[in-house]
Formats: sequence, C-alpha cells, structure tokens
Amino acid sequence: MPDVELSYTRLGSEFYENALPARNSAPKMLLFNNDLAAQLGLTSVLNNDRQLAEIFSGHERLNGFRPIALAYAGHQFGHFVPLLGDGRAHLIGEAKGMDIQLKGSGRSSFSRRGDGKAALGPVIREYILSESMHKLGIPTTRALAAVATGDLVQREGMLAGGIVTRVAKSHLRIGTFEYARSRGRVDELKRLADFTIEKCYPELVLAPDKYIELFRMASQKYLGLIARWMGIGFIHGVMNTDNSSLSGETIDYGPCAFMDDFSFDRVFSSIDQRGRYRYSQQPAIGMWNLTSLANCFIPLIHEEEKVAISLLEQELDRLSSFYQECSLTVMTAKLGILHPIQEDLVLIQKLLTYLEKHQLDFTNSFRSLMTIWESNHDSHAFIANEEFNSFMELWKNRLGGQDKIKTLELMGQSNPLYIPRNHLVEKAIREAYQGRLSFTQELMQVLSRPFIFQEMKEEFMQSPGATQVGYKTFCGT
Repeated sequence: MPDVELSYTRLGSEFYENALPARNSAPKMLLFNNDLAAQLGLTSVLNNDRQLAEIFSGHERLNGFRPIALAYAGHQFGHFVPLLGDGRAHLIGEAKGMDIQLKGSGRSSFSRRGDGKAALGPVIREYILSESMHKLGIPTTRALAAVATGDLVQREGMLAGGIVTRVAKSHLRIGTFEYARSRGRVDELKRLADFTIEKCYPELVLAPDKYIELFRMASQKYLGLIARWMGIGFIHGVMNTDNSSLSGETIDYGPCAFMDDFSFDRVFSSIDQRGRYRYSQQPAIGMWNLTSLANCFIPLIHEEEKVAISLLEQELDRLSSFYQECSLTVMTAKLGILHPIQEDLVLIQKLLTYLEKHQLDFTNSFRSLMTIWESNHDSHAFIANEEFNSFMELWKNRLGGQDKIKTLELMGQSNPLYIPRNHLVEKAIREAYQGRLSFTQELMQVLSRPFIFQEMKEEFMQSPGATQVGYKTFCGT
C-alpha cells in the first residue's frame, strides 16, 4: 500500500471526529478512475472490483486508518451556522498529498436530521461533472470511484443509493476558518492557518507576513476559479462559505449545471429561489465570501484590531481589481484577443447582451466565432441583424492586426466543443438507475477531449433547446 495518512488529525480533535461509514448490503463498483488511481499510486494494490467496492464503500480501511468527519461552520444563503461539518462524508486517507473522501457514506454527529446517504443520481452527476471540469482545465476536486450500495434511500421516492469517492488537494474551506473563529480560540485559529499553509501553500512557511500572504493567495485562487467558471457558463448553485475551498478547487457538486442558452440571471438550483447564486452574481458572492474569510483573519494579522481591519480592507480592495483582471483575461481569450485592454469589456458585454436577447447557446456561439474568424464566412449560429453586425465590425477590427494562427490557437484553447450538458447528464443518470452505464462511459469519453472535434459525436455538441426550459437541479450528496 502506498503512503496513506490522515494529516488532518494533526489539527486536533476540535476539528474532526472519528466516524465510521455505514455498512451497505451489496456494494458494487460502477466507475473507477484508473488514471487518477495511478497518479495516487493506488493501482498496484487495488486490483479487483470486489476489493474496490469494499474500500470505496467504506467497509475496508485504506491502510487501516480510522475515517474521520470534518468540523466546519458556514454562511448558508447568507445566514451563519456555527456548526455544520461532514454529515454524509468521511475522509479516509491521503495519497501523494491528496485527500481521499467518501461522499454519501453515512451519518456522523454532524448529520442533524439527514440520513448521511446519497442517491445514485447525484453520485453519477459529481463523477461526470468533476472529471469534465478537470479536462476543461478548471481547478476541481476529482472523482476516483462510484459505487452502488445495494440499498435504497428515501428522496422524492425510493432511489438506489450510491457513494462517490472524491479526491482533493484539501477539504479546508472558508467555513473551516469560520468555525475556528466562532470558537474564540486564537491558538486554534493559528493552528488552522499554519496547517493550511503546510497543506496548500508550503511556499509561505517561512514568509515573514505569512498570514496576510495566505489570505491573499487563497483569495486570488478562489477569485481566479470563479472567473474560469464564468468563462465556461458554469453555475455552482450553492456558493455557501462551507462550499468554498481554500485550495482554489471547485468543490461540492450539488445543484450545479452548465448553461445552454445564455442568460445573465440563469439559476438551476431548486433551493435558490431568490437567485442569490445566479450566474451573474457569482463574482459578487465570491467577494462576499472572502469578506467573511477576512473577518476570520483579524486576530492573525495584527494585535490591534483596527490595524488588522485596515490591512484586510486594503487586501479586499485589491482583490476586487484582481477579479476584474482575471475576468478580462478569461473572456477576451474566448474572443481571441491576444493583448486585452479595459475597453474590451464593452465588446464582451455587447456580445453577451446579444446572446441573452436571442437566447443563443453560450458554448456553441463562442465556438462559432472561431469558425467565422478561421473561414471568414458567416455562421448560421447567429441571427444577423444590426446589433450583431455592429459587434462583428468591432470584433473584426479589434483582431485585425493579430497573428491569425495565434488568435485561433487561443480561441481553440478557450472555447470547448463539448461540455456536460444538462440533458446528457440526466440521460446518464436515468440509465444508471436502470443498471446501464454504457452512455455514461461514452459521455465521459467525449468529455475527456472537450476542445477537439470528434467524428460521429455531434449529438454531444447540440443544445437541447426548449426541452430545458424550467430545468432544475437538486442537492443530493
């Protein structure tokens, strides 16, 4: 067995509890990520489906380590909850410095009224979306395994249960710092900050102002991630602080989804009835969450609270500008602009407003612009009118002096052909419930090369059109 440990336990028992996964009647392997297992050094010892099912259902321990459930707090839809924690997840070890965690594996003392289980549908969703995000180049947790438990869970009806194994650089969250801050123990807060540096930002270990540097680096990673979400039309759906990773990874694939036709105010989550976490609001929520994190850092920055607050306010001001720069870089790359300037924001806004007005597909529209620039022919993907012609004239003039090959390379790297479209994910889920995984495997194969055209796979590029009106996603794992 490779080196598998639980470094999280060094934080102290205040930050976790020992918790055993539930027993399942007939665990069965459904999906296993061989490439990721090889990266973690696990393939030489995980060599048959029975052993895989036993380990990734929680029945057999990795290297004998006792699983733990993590403690954290969080702002949920703006309301602070001082104790949340892993109510349906168990951290079972680390390999090559990466956390390995089961989701949907049973109750802990943090479960409150939940059953700690997951239905198979959300397990399949997380497996598909997290691996797709990885192939799209978006920082994310990874999916190592999906297991059917052989048991039923009560949701909208009785559904087959499942467990997904998640791999992450870290499961430290903004909510972890909120938990420590709410306890009022500066020693615990420092211990947490030092552990976060050790786990996620080791280059800061000897930094003279390591805590302000930690806040800055973690915040920049988080905002850079959100800018990347915006660039691919991804809507997380539940950006609570307990779902906000300090390692800058996309984490907690619950009611998330990708946009088809573009709308600034697109919401998919069934629980986000007021649109707090809608597409256009994600950057503002990111800054809101970082303000909550800044509050946690006050005792770490300076012994005088006023000085600490002033320093952190300066950081937040700079972070707002940092996000704008990230967003400009991401969105202009989609347009093929090699050297972005602030005035390009007008061009971006003009196009997005046009896409929304005519309910055009976000992903396909940007890819069609690449085709137009490459062939110098109009595309049927757009509705030709004065508004569109105005954008085209500005855009072509903007690209006029650029190297054509470099422009196309940038657009090709920034605009995928294939994303995990909602109707495709739903089809995979329906078939998984029926015991068939062939479509899931085909979908994941297509999504593994999102920027490259694949023969006979045109159906995976198509927008579902009106069939997706009113589409909703639900929390499940």
